[in-house]
Amino acid sequence: MDRTLRFATPFPSRAITHEHAHEHERVYARFLNSRDVPALLDLEHEKWNEVQAASEAQLRARIEAHPDLAVGAFCPQSDRLLASLFMRPVADDFHRRAQTWQDYASLPAPHHSSTLFGISLTSRDKTGVSALLEFFWPHALKRGWRHIYLGSPVPGLRQWLAEHPEGRIEDYVRARRAGLPLDPQLRYYGSRGFSKIVAVKANYFPHHRSLDFGVLLRGTIPLSGLRPLWASLPLPSVRRATRLLAGLL
Repeated sequence: MDRTLRFATPFPSRAITHEHAHEHERVYARFLNSRDVPALLDLEHEKWNEVQAASEAQLRARIEAHPDLAVGAFCPQSDRLLASLFMRPVADDFHRRAQTWQDYASLPAPHHSSTLFGISLTSRDKTGVSALLEFFWPHALKRGWRHIYLGSPVPGLRQWLAEHPEGRIEDYVRARRAGLPLDPQLRYYGSRGFSKIVAVKANYFPHHRSLDFGVLLRGTIPLSGLRPLWASLPLPSVRRATRLLAGLL
């Protein structure tokens, strides 16, 4: 879920791919650790209500379970946390096995998979989202990840149904205006590569304006089809390759 999300070209959105920011860069990204929990809690409470926000215990558990799948983006001047992304491995067909966000977040991790589920994507700055996606791109290629799924609210749904009482929720989710999703959150995700609508889930996550509906979206990591190549290269080489490609795409 994202509170405020160019996978296909969003990763190479000319944000930040370095672990250490230069002075002229707006944002830097890195993996999260337990020392980041206070900043994570501050971001959670700013962007989510008491029911939606993760607790300190949940945040620590996410980092401990998958430290290589917990990413944050920070302001280089103040070190203020701008965005966070928590992921976990899931079976490639996981979306057929569960209905709610809680179900997806608690599915047992598979032995082998190329698929990640985004437990939570929270941001107070869209540049931070681009930065953490770019940072994670070479790591994802090196590890063989291919798809990332995210659950999105549909904040325009309640108002749309009030204006279209005979309308179907599926119609709203797939509605387009000027070729883009009608719902603002789906439009935002789509601009970052999460454009594939996989499922519409009732009672997915508590969200008033979405009537608790959620839309499961899929993004494909650019160039992940070249898995044997990335597996054979050291991470610094993969990072250099993605940095170069980011400037070309």
